[in-house]
Amino acid sequence: MRVALFVTCVNDTLFPGTGRAVVTLLRRLGVDVDFPMAQTCCGQMHVNTGYRDEGARLARRTVAAFRGYDAVVMPSGSCAAMVREQYPRLTGGPQAPPGLRAAVDELTPRTYELTEFLVDVLGVTDVGAYFPHRVTYHPTCHSLRGLHLGDRPLALLRQVRGLELVPLPNAEECCGFGGTFAVKNAGVSAAMCADKVRNVLDTGAEVLCAADNSCLMHIGGTLGRQRTGVRVMHLAEILAATEAATGDGAERAASARRPGAAR
Repeated sequence: MRVALFVTCVNDTLFPGTGRAVVTLLRRLGVDVDFPMAQTCCGQMHVNTGYRDEGARLARRTVAAFRGYDAVVMPSGSCAAMVREQYPRLTGGPQAPPGLRAAVDELTPRTYELTEFLVDVLGVTDVGAYFPHRVTYHPTCHSLRGLHLGDRPLALLRQVRGLELVPLPNAEECCGFGGTFAVKNAGVSAAMCADKVRNVLDTGAEVLCAADNSCLMHIGGTLGRQRTGVRVMHLAEILAATEAATGDGAERAASARRPGAAR
């Protein structure tokens, strides 16, 4: 099986450790992963702010970059939902690039969010991870409502050795990020994030994890400003951690994501 990593521009720019964690995890499971260098942005931020033509051009670039792979894996529910839900909507109309519809129709069935690929394609929930911490999970909006990931992330977390998984109160409530929503509606966004942070603190968790770093960046900012000591980590980083690495690589990764930590 030829598998490609679509790391997403947020991860590539701000959280490269997540991409490395995905590669480490998949290689541990016997999957050889390619990284097409032509990949850029999926175009979500363009489409969401009204720049459909620019988004369509990025869609065309994306389908070309990932042509020929059996599976395209993304550590982002947001970007995976963009490809599967929004790309088909960009193929209509006179401004759509020629041939885009056929290319999109070929790509979308091969596009998987990371937990979908692990559970549905590889058929595993125990990935050999070890992470001895109290953890709570935030289901991001695109993961929950767009991709309908259900309990796939939780099934994976429950199999992590040493991990104590605690439920997050009102977990299905949005954190308030929403991309440009946080910029255009800063007051509302901050209030929504305050509610989310209060629920996180009520769990007594050491670590908040999610499948989207954009939401973790938003929530982690508030956790850091309030000096809560709660860390944020992408799900892939937890799944990539092993007993041998816990005192070294995994702990360094966790410390790097601690709110307020220097990067």
